[in-house]
Formats: sequence, structure tokens, C-alpha cells
Amino acid sequence: MTTSATSATSPGGSTQAKAASTGPHPLTLPIVLVGVFLSGLDFFIVNVAIPAIQADLHATEAQIQLIVASYALVYGVGMITGGRLGDLFGRRRLFVIALISFTLASAACGLAPNTGALLAFRVVQGAGAALMAPQVLAIFSTVYEGPARARAINWYGAISGFAAVFGQLIGGLLIKFDLFGMGWRACFLINLPIGLAAAAMALKYVPESKAPGRPKLDLVGMVLVTVALTAVCLPLIEGRQQGWPVWAWILLVGSIPLFTVFAVQQNRLRAHGGSPSVDLSLFKERAFTAGLFAQLTFFASMASYFLVLALYLQKGRLLEPLDSGLVFGALGIGYIITSMSARKVAARFGPQTIAVGCVIRLVGMGLQIWAVGSIGVHGNIGWLIPGLFLDGAGMGLAIAPLASTVLARVPAHHAGSASGVLTTGLQVGNGVGVALIGLVFYNVLGDAPVPADFSDAFRACLYYIVAITVLLALIVQALPKNPAAAPK
Repeated sequence: MTTSATSATSPGGSTQAKAASTGPHPLTLPIVLVGVFLSGLDFFIVNVAIPAIQADLHATEAQIQLIVASYALVYGVGMITGGRLGDLFGRRRLFVIALISFTLASAACGLAPNTGALLAFRVVQGAGAALMAPQVLAIFSTVYEGPARARAINWYGAISGFAAVFGQLIGGLLIKFDLFGMGWRACFLINLPIGLAAAAMALKYVPESKAPGRPKLDLVGMVLVTVALTAVCLPLIEGRQQGWPVWAWILLVGSIPLFTVFAVQQNRLRAHGGSPSVDLSLFKERAFTAGLFAQLTFFASMASYFLVLALYLQKGRLLEPLDSGLVFGALGIGYIITSMSARKVAARFGPQTIAVGCVIRLVGMGLQIWAVGSIGVHGNIGWLIPGLFLDGAGMGLAIAPLASTVLARVPAHHAGSASGVLTTGLQVGNGVGVALIGLVFYNVLGDAPVPADFSDAFRACLYYIVAITVLLALIVQALPKNPAAAPK
């Protein structure tokens, strides 16, 4: 397989050929990673701001849930379409448009006068994130090659995890120090100078690329896949909070024929020489399909775990958000240490690096299960730190090889749609994990919980994470030992 931008030139010369001749600028990587960090951060940081938002805007519980869920829903269902639009109209162009939209929507969230306005701007913010996220991996797949490409994808995984792991700490710090009297609004307004600066620099330092030839827009396919993903993501995000009503099950079951119709339409369009939103031949490649399932499984144990850990720390141990965020820091330190070296380890051990990460996570989970059972409500929270550190180290070792495995044999002209599928799998995994762990957590918690009940519920969830981690280690065994080595 050829992964450089030179492999995807169109007749007559394309912008991608120009990118190949000049090569990426040293600032290309950090500029594009800003989009990764901001979109991931705003998925998690709002959880810390919820009490302050509710008090300031007099929001109901239902409105608060929508403020959280609207971003996650639009973000999750729009990425396949976002990736394909980047293929068609230029990945840098779409990245800049998306980053500006996301940044302005963030500013509007920070200035929102009421709950209705905040909810509307969160939807726009989610749409910007959905358009931006798949462009990142597509840019990496087209402007970098060889070790540089592996290094870029490693940084993508590291920054994605960094935003998730440290989101609560960053939010807690912003609210605690109350910058310029902004309170919770600083969690959104902080994006404004960062996002606008990155967008301006991207126009100069990020090479443009797009799919070769003159592919056409597949409006029917985009509508079908968006509706199908909504039918999956909406129940996963909102179902548990509403007691799994009938409509949630109808949508989940209805998603099956919707995806079937989408697959038939995509194959028919491809057979007639059209430009499908997702070339389903990608799924014939074992590295892509097994890697995608591994990605979904990993993230089914990440966001869900952060959710119940935060609930345990703040309601079971009665910690303030900032103190809770500092405990998360132990996990983050382990994550940073291993994520920075994961590429070198993966170069030697291949996808089995992910399995090694799983083993380290399992040890960390065992220590956490012991600690939670031993320290009770008033014991020293420090006993939890070693388990959190090892858990973060296992995550860091697994996350970067996951992304590179999925994209290892994807041709450059499918980079956008493949990246859209990959990032969609990430969000669906988050949704599945939160739905499943919610069933475990709240069934153990009961109707009138006291702090001790949160310890029991969190410990039960740790056993769920153990099961998901074992499943991931088994899926990894289906991956090619060196997915990038075989010819296309």
C-alpha cells in the first residue's frame, strides 16, 4: 500500500499532489491536534459544569440531560458524512470551516442567556465537532507516510485520551479559579482564542487534499446513514435516563433495516460507477474490520468508566469536582507515560501491544476492586491511586495502536470516509458502554442511595470493565500480526 499524498493525485494535478511536493509543515501536526483536543474536551468538560449551569440558568434535570446528550448525539451521527464531505471538498477546507463553527458555537454557549439558547448552541457545537473529527485522521493519512504517519496517529490517540482523562480536572480548575468572574462559562469561552488561532494557522500550514477524480455527493446515502446512526445513538444516550421506553427499543430494532437499506444502496451506487459515502469493500480488509470492532470495544470501557468513577468520587466519597479531577490525574499520568512510547512498542510487538495494555488494565482494575472494598467511605483515597495509575498506563498503551491498525491499509482516496467510520465507532462505543454500565451502576445503587452504596455500585462496574477488557484482548487476536505489511 502507498500511503503518501503522491498516491492520490487526480488527472491534471490535484491539490493533494501539491501537498506531496511541498510536504507537511512542522506546525501541521500540532495545529490539527488542536481540533482533536477541543472536540474531545467538550465531550467531557461539561459534566463538571453541570451543577453550576443548573443553578445559574435554573435548568431542569431534563434540560441538563439534553445539554449533555445533544452534543454527543450530533457528534456521533455526523462523522461519516463529515468524513465524506472532506473527501469531496477538501479536508483542510472542511477542517477550517468546522473549527471556526465549533469555536463560535463554543463562544455562544459561554454567552448563552438561558437554557434554550445553550441547548441550541450545543447542537451547533456538536455538528462542528462531527465535521472536524474525521478530517484529522484523513489529513494524517494523506500528508504523512511511513514513520511520520505512525507518529501522527500516535499523537492523535494520545491527545484524544488526554482530553478525556484531564477534561474533568481542566473544568474543575476553570470553575474553581473563576477566571474573570466567568464561572462555568469559562469552560466554553476558553475555546475561542485557541480555536480561532488554530483555524488561521491551518490555512497556511496544513496542506490541502481531497479524493482524486471528480466524485459526486451521495445525498441519499448520507441521509440514510445519518438516520440509521440516530436510531442507534439516541436510545443509547437517552434510553437509560428515561427508563428504556418503548420508543428506544423501536429505534434500536429499526436501525437494523435502515443499515441494511444503506448497505444495499451503497453497493448499488458503487456498481453503477457512483461515489458511495462509505465504500463497503473496506470491510473486506480484516485489519479494518477487526480493528474497528476493537476500537468500539475499547471505548465501551473508557467513557463509561470515567462516568462511574466521577460519580463514585463526588457522591460516594463526597469530593469536590477539583479534588475529583486531581484523583483522575493519577490515571492521566499513567496514560501520558505509556501513550508517548506506544508507537515504539507497537513497532516491535504489533497489535499485541493492545493485548499488553489490556493485561496492565486488568491488574489496575484488580487493585481498584480491592481498594474500593477496603477503604469504604472514609478511608484514605490514596489507596486507589496505584490502580488508577496502572489503568491509565494500560489505556495509553492500547489507544494509539488501535487507530493505526484500523487505518493501516486504507487507500488515501478513502481516507475521509474510513476516518468517519472509525470515529463513529468510537462514539458508538462510548454510547454502548455508558448504556451498559448505567444498567449495572443504577441497579446496584437502588432508589435511595447513601455514600456507601456508591462504593458497591462502582465496584460492580469495575467487574464490567474487566469483562470488556478481556473481550478486547480476545478481539486483538483476530488482527493481522503486521497489518501494514501485506500488499494492497
